[in-house]
Amino acid sequence: MQLFCTMIDPTHTVLLQIAVAYALDIAIGDPQWSCHPVRLIGRFIGSIEIVLQRFPIPERMSGILLTIIIVLGTYLLTYAVMSIGKRWCSPYEIILGAVIVYSTISIKSLADEAKKVMISLRENDLIKARQALSQIVGRDTAHLDKEQIVRACVETVAEGSVDGIVSPLFYSFVGGPTVAMAYRAVNTLDSMVGYKNEKYIRFGWASARLDDVANYIPARICTVLIPTASFLCGYGFQNSLRVAFRDGRKHESPNSGIPEAAIAGALKVQLGGPSIYQGEVVEKPFIGDVQNQLTIKSIDSAVRIMYVTSMLFLICGVGSVLCLKYYEIFK
Repeated sequence: MQLFCTMIDPTHTVLLQIAVAYALDIAIGDPQWSCHPVRLIGRFIGSIEIVLQRFPIPERMSGILLTIIIVLGTYLLTYAVMSIGKRWCSPYEIILGAVIVYSTISIKSLADEAKKVMISLRENDLIKARQALSQIVGRDTAHLDKEQIVRACVETVAEGSVDGIVSPLFYSFVGGPTVAMAYRAVNTLDSMVGYKNEKYIRFGWASARLDDVANYIPARICTVLIPTASFLCGYGFQNSLRVAFRDGRKHESPNSGIPEAAIAGALKVQLGGPSIYQGEVVEKPFIGDVQNQLTIKSIDSAVRIMYVTSMLFLICGVGSVLCLKYYEIFK
């Protein structure tokens, strides 16, 4: 055991953690544990939010404090857990780190949720399709027609390619499990308080801005990654890349529009347009061109592109880390 501990250096340990985490997610999907780290972060956010809102301080300042407490607290707690694993030895550190990284990515689970929508649509059960869609989108789904359901599902799969796959993997490569979990805390904060409604426009400002910053580089990696995955899946690289550059910045979010535009270009469909959130109509810009109609097959195609995108990034990430490591050795 001691010999094994000395054989694996920190770089290889992190790469093994990421590889095992990826394999677990592809095979099992996101576990529905009540003590899932992301669920625990969500509960912690809710508790701290209630406490902070009792203090007579400006909402924006309260939101900044919430963001600092959650992100820093998550990082420090994960660091402490990983430190215990390091004391035990490399095998335990690899397993522990792999489980942590595994809990930050959601490849199979997003695909499975999208497939539930597809199955319901194939059965012409719009009520069931709307219910399945409501589990993965923030918009109101009660009155969506078939094409609107497909559009919302494709958009969610595209956005999930960044914040559910590329971003957590990116931060795993950058800083290992601790940084990956800190990213997931940022993303969870944004999903809970990063809304532009009356309740959260000021309180959630810091969380929303930090999420924009955290996803900035991964989203731009997807500008090339998704078109490449689209080409490997039998769709056009050139049109996907063209629409990603042309329409990627139309979206109100600095990051969400890029994967949406890349997917829209690959499938030659149009995404975006008006959507209803909490009873209010939000006018979103149209992304892509109406060359093909949105159909059930569009969801299946988006899911396949998402899977290939994840595999490409895993390969590129491992290759980049190893190249940097051996460049330093032989420099």
